[in-house]
Amino acid sequence: MREVRIDSLAFGGDYNPDQWSEETWLEDIRLMKEAGVTMVSLPIFSWPQIEPEPGVYDWGWLDRILDLLHEAGIRIDLATATATPPSWLLRAHPEMGPSDSEGHRLEFGSRQTYCPSSPIWRENVARMTRAMAERYGEHPGLAMWHISNEYGDHVSRCWCDESARHFRRWLQDRYGDLDGLNEAWGVNVWGQRYTSWDHIATPKKAPGPINPTQLLDFERFSSDAMLELFQLEIDVLREVTPDIAVTTNFMSMLRDLNYWDFAAAEDIVTDDAYPEPADPTAHVGAALNYGYMRSLKGGRPWLLLESSASATSWRDINVPKAPGKIRVESLQTVAHGSDAVMFFQWRQAKYGQEKFHSSMLGHRGERSRSYQETKALGLELKKLEPVRGTRVRSRVALVIDHDSWWGSTQIESLPSQRLQWAQQARAWHRGMYSLGQPVDAVRATGPFDEYDVVIAPNLYILEQPQADALRAFVENGGHLVVGPFSGVVDATEKVHDGGAPGPLRDLLGVEVDEQWPLSDGETTGIRYGDRDLVVPHWSEWLEADGDTEVRGGYAGGVLDGLPAITRRRVGDGTAWYVSAMFQHEGLLTVFRDVLDTAGLPARADVDVNAEAVTRTDGDTDYTFLLNHGAEPIAWNAHGTDLLTGTAHDGRVDLGPYGVAVLAAPSTSDIPFPELLTATASVKEQA
Repeated sequence: MREVRIDSLAFGGDYNPDQWSEETWLEDIRLMKEAGVTMVSLPIFSWPQIEPEPGVYDWGWLDRILDLLHEAGIRIDLATATATPPSWLLRAHPEMGPSDSEGHRLEFGSRQTYCPSSPIWRENVARMTRAMAERYGEHPGLAMWHISNEYGDHVSRCWCDESARHFRRWLQDRYGDLDGLNEAWGVNVWGQRYTSWDHIATPKKAPGPINPTQLLDFERFSSDAMLELFQLEIDVLREVTPDIAVTTNFMSMLRDLNYWDFAAAEDIVTDDAYPEPADPTAHVGAALNYGYMRSLKGGRPWLLLESSASATSWRDINVPKAPGKIRVESLQTVAHGSDAVMFFQWRQAKYGQEKFHSSMLGHRGERSRSYQETKALGLELKKLEPVRGTRVRSRVALVIDHDSWWGSTQIESLPSQRLQWAQQARAWHRGMYSLGQPVDAVRATGPFDEYDVVIAPNLYILEQPQADALRAFVENGGHLVVGPFSGVVDATEKVHDGGAPGPLRDLLGVEVDEQWPLSDGETTGIRYGDRDLVVPHWSEWLEADGDTEVRGGYAGGVLDGLPAITRRRVGDGTAWYVSAMFQHEGLLTVFRDVLDTAGLPARADVDVNAEAVTRTDGDTDYTFLLNHGAEPIAWNAHGTDLLTGTAHDGRVDLGPYGVAVLAAPSTSDIPFPELLTATASVKEQA
């Protein structure tokens, strides 16, 4: 595995020197050094400036800025400049442009105006990547290669004729012949049998619901097509510069691309993170995103490659960040395993679509609040150098399965559209987060060795190998929690014999007779011990085996008295089934029970603004205490704060948006600081 060539926590941002005069470059570098910048990303969108006409290159300006940055000690995350095509390429080959699901060709004038399957686009991408690699592969300032930019941001699927041809080739590789495809797609429903490969098209808008297996395969294909495009550049770079690390910047939990596959192809995971400043709980969802990022490479550190210094420019209302939020949000990413804090972008644009997007250096220059706060952050990051390279300690993992995500949110003919995979995943993560447990991500096939508890909010699509891996986890002492509408269909969207939960039936010890979604505004109840829990949107007619313990039962309505939440002991562990969607308070109740069964602690006082995460090198634990709110809180914790040098043996007070990073000798137990005070305005029902 190739390592990024930087010897400190990376700090900086995207840089677009081609938007500014060379005199401004010198001012930029002076201010970068003053702010502690260690790395910048460029030239992401500069293909037209590098190659203004076919085969004619202007390297001079890029040579000069790379040399200036290197002389200043600033490392370079060097983009291949293939994020978007130059106008001359698209005008010469309009057929390489993307089409939408209604067959309309998308026009030049934004970015990512390309079909991922286009041979012309791929040929030119490979050519440009080789030119960059041959020119700059030995530049002493090169830290890593930055391939393209935010794959799938604007175009993640294309429905054009070229994509249709590529889709057919993909299907032939998957199914072999038409008989295999017709069997997989269940074409005897609604008379959809195919007698020629040429009859198969991308799933454009149709008179009614489209074949669900066709839709699922198109999702898989589209992710794979983008992965092929990514791999094309990787192959060129590894041929020309075999020792330089490669990456592409992800977009947190993006539905459209299977990042497990992308991460396997690259050397280091990088992410662009933009929590919504107007959402006071955005940091909770961000924690799940970051848990996913660090897990994509088995817990190795990742790099935050983009974030916002204040307001973005692409939301309907772009709310700025309150003073102090830049710091706490940035240090949250470090707490969750990032060895970088970088922003979009260094200098705020003067023109174009992103001129109102905040930057490290705002329109007021050195006087801008964003510069003053990011400068202070950059200097503070130097104190956290011991944390670099360490790993997050977590005993809980959440299953992220793209087949289930795609299958349960794309199809029109589901029992209910209210059970959304991402909504369920974020709700379940929030439950564990609120109880003080950092959460990693795992595939449905594992590995699960590092965890005591694995939660699977939804496994709509389930095959036997996944069920076998989950069973082995439980038999070996793990505690598995499976959510509703799981084990319903196989990988070709066929309902499992006997119905849900399919291959998990013997492990969970339950059978779903019928899914029982609730109308909008309707709720039902579950009696859990001495508590009455409210269930919106979704319930199930569930029947449990004799050796399966019913932990909670439906109370009221048609399902009154039937099992709702079950637990079955298998081997040395337990397998839980949760048949309903819950409000947050209900999930807290269930997850407290799960954690207690697993012997893991749960926070007594629940405050959404209070977060504790520990990174370790095996000898020293570095526990990040974060206050995401505007009111002070206090923790019971121990260690020496790397940021202030203060030794704490008990109470740690944090002001608004405060952070402490406590270093202490590692122990076998993961540090679990308890809240001494909680923010009254956001204190949750425990």
